Amino acid sequence: MVGWTGAAVIALVVMAFLGTVIGKFILGIASVLVGLWVLFALFTLYFFRDPDALVPSGKNLVIAPGHGKVDAIDTTTEPDFMGGECQRISIFLSVIDIHVQNSPVTARVAYFKHTPGQYLNALNADSAKFNENVLIGLEATEPSGEKVGVRLIAGLIARRIVPWVRENDAVQRGERISLIQFGSRVDVYLSRNAKIKVPLGAKVVGGETVLAQFD
Repeated sequence: MVGWTGAAVIALVVMAFLGTVIGKFILGIASVLVGLWVLFALFTLYFFRDPDALVPSGKNLVIAPGHGKVDAIDTTTEPDFMGGECQRISIFLSVIDIHVQNSPVTARVAYFKHTPGQYLNALNADSAKFNENVLIGLEATEPSGEKVGVRLIAGLIARRIVPWVRENDAVQRGERISLIQFGSRVDVYLSRNAKIKVPLGAKVVGGETVLAQFD
């Protein structure tokens, strides 16, 4: 039989062993949690990056309001601000794109409308028909009176649209006007007078890439 002293030694050894195992397990879990937190913090800093745009000079230009890929150029109907048939350039913003939007023209904010909706995948170019969105109607000063619509569309992950302008505000070409958090989409509506300058599939830079030019 094991004496009291022997039993105590065995108990201490077992406790030390269990303590070491549990300590390593807890340390491992803590290390994983800290690592995940650091990765999330770095991703958040990367996601909310907001570089200054190198806004191009030139007359009657329409520049990209968002950073992403042009995946639709078509003719559509936008009755609320454009008043009917117009051209549309749709830009998909992936989760790794910059999500600050810039004014495509120097203008007055002549129209502002928030529409509640769903949060379907913004990969669908027609997601504005179902998803939460904000339509900003710009009345350009160059050329005077020309209408440009910018629709900010929430997506599957993007659950918050943060406009930084409101009706009757004056904005400069390239000025920051909004933020859509995480993956989303931006539609640009133009009259038939605008000549499209960007090809389908192009990667565009918000505040910099020329989308179109008015005659």
